[in-house]
Amino acid sequence: MRPILLSGHERALTQVKFSKEGDFIFSVSKDHVVCAWYSANGERFGTYHGHQGALWTVDVNPTTTLLATGGADSTMRLWDVKTGKLLKTWDYLTSIKRVEFSEDGKQLLGVTEKRTGQLSNIYVYDIINDVDAEQTSEPSLHIVVDELPRVTVAGFSYLNKYIITGHEDGSIAQWDAKTGEMLNNVYSHEDGMLVSDLQWSADRTYFITSSKDKTAKLHDTNTLEVLKTYVADTPLNSAAITPDPQQYVILGGGQAAMDVTTTSARQGKFEARFYHKIFEEEVGRVRGHFGPLNYVAVDPTGKCYCSGGEDGYVRVHHFDPPYFDFKYEVERERERGKF
Repeated sequence: MRPILLSGHERALTQVKFSKEGDFIFSVSKDHVVCAWYSANGERFGTYHGHQGALWTVDVNPTTTLLATGGADSTMRLWDVKTGKLLKTWDYLTSIKRVEFSEDGKQLLGVTEKRTGQLSNIYVYDIINDVDAEQTSEPSLHIVVDELPRVTVAGFSYLNKYIITGHEDGSIAQWDAKTGEMLNNVYSHEDGMLVSDLQWSADRTYFITSSKDKTAKLHDTNTLEVLKTYVADTPLNSAAITPDPQQYVILGGGQAAMDVTTTSARQGKFEARFYHKIFEEEVGRVRGHFGPLNYVAVDPTGKCYCSGGEDGYVRVHHFDPPYFDFKYEVERERERGKF
């Protein structure tokens, strides 16, 4: 796969997101600029200016009309995708570490960072899908996370039934998205190894988490049961699920800059790793970045994936025909009637 290299950021990437149709990519980094790109050719569609610090998170609603961002300036902002106009700013006492629209785009979630004197908070706002509408300043739900360690990632499940959160101690919690009551809390990853990413399957009935413990795990949304475990050889920063019928997950990570040596770089610690979703075995790697992969995202239509790196680049890989024709050996045997 010949990549398209997107160069629009001056500092390390923190998150990249595809639009629902897969035609746009939105990227944020530790600089203060939000970028929008055409996924087909890598041409930049536009930028969104207003934040005053590092950006940590971005998401786009299902109709690709509204864009949400959050960062170190302790604000969450809502933008008009088409014009770049700033529509709404919500102010907080600490950084916004995660934003995510609900499956139907009618709600927006924001997670604040836990700092000295401040707990992690989860805010949910009702959103009007109209760029001319006045958005509310008051959350419809506010969860103060006082019984669990710092929240690192969060998102809405199917039908907005649950909010799932990942924490710095490797645990995952399930909350009632209507009342804010905590329903379940399990230790999924190694104790003390934070959950670095959480991404959903297409129907949000299961999700994948990545961790600094060098594993990614597939979980059932209702029970939080670990369904599959993918073991890597480096701390993981992100994990994504490819849409059906392709049965893969993509993992991204790498050693922190202070731990990197020329030896580890040569050993390919900065590669996107493909694993078979069912059989948990690694099936391939894609090189390119000159530093850890901080985030990986898959086009919802399954045509391509992209990664954002510590090196400040977004790399877009459009899958070649062999990717769609490839069959795992067990799948071939099953088709031959041996299973």
